[in-house]
Amino acid sequence: MAKIAVIVPAAGSSTRFGGKVKKPFALMGERAVFLRTLELFINRDDVCQTILAVSPDDYDRVKTKFGANLGFMSVKLVKGGNERYQTVRLALEAVDAEAELIAIHDAVRPCLTSDKISEVFAAAAKHGAALLASEQTATLKKVGPDGFVEKTVDRERLFMAQTPQVFKTSLIKDAYAKLPDSAKNITDDAQVAEMAGHKVFVVPSDPTNIKITVQSDLKLAQAILSILPKPKARGPVNPFEEAQW
Repeated sequence: MAKIAVIVPAAGSSTRFGGKVKKPFALMGERAVFLRTLELFINRDDVCQTILAVSPDDYDRVKTKFGANLGFMSVKLVKGGNERYQTVRLALEAVDAEAELIAIHDAVRPCLTSDKISEVFAAAAKHGAALLASEQTATLKKVGPDGFVEKTVDRERLFMAQTPQVFKTSLIKDAYAKLPDSAKNITDDAQVAEMAGHKVFVVPSDPTNIKITVQSDLKLAQAILSILPKPKARGPVNPFEEAQW
């Protein structure tokens, strides 16, 4: 069984989410979104390390309010950067040497099953790089700046990328080392690997593995979680439940 380090980036600005609380720290029921996401990984036998990367502006507050619980769950807290790829690059520096694979999973994707995690972990161990993705089933329209449809896009073999995205440690570290500091429009880690010449295998997923982006996604995620098997929590969660951002 490969030893896997999991990086959970939570340093985004949450501009589209709105409100006073950033989306990783928004409450779903009585627990923050990022906590529900961490619980997907902390009790797995194949996970040797879990890293939470937050904005430097949030670091002290997260450490103060959630530090005891993160410590109890053996989650390492690190500072991220201004852009997502910068956050991942900084988190890579904190990965333990024993990790054979590195999984990167959005802090705001709490609706993920253990089976899908196992599938993408196994695919990465076999192919070197793998990600979850759902097949595009909607009709796609390219819209011009004037608001009118320019054309209908062929959806055949189009997939929507999800996370986790998992890589052999040397592969993803090499890919990020080759990424220039001036890089722009980097939206996921598979793209970084592709730019470095690596092939990334796709593990079919489904749309229930949603990424919380706007306020209404919270209710949708809660509805999905209500029908999914609940991961076993390690230790007390009351300090998380009581903490206010």
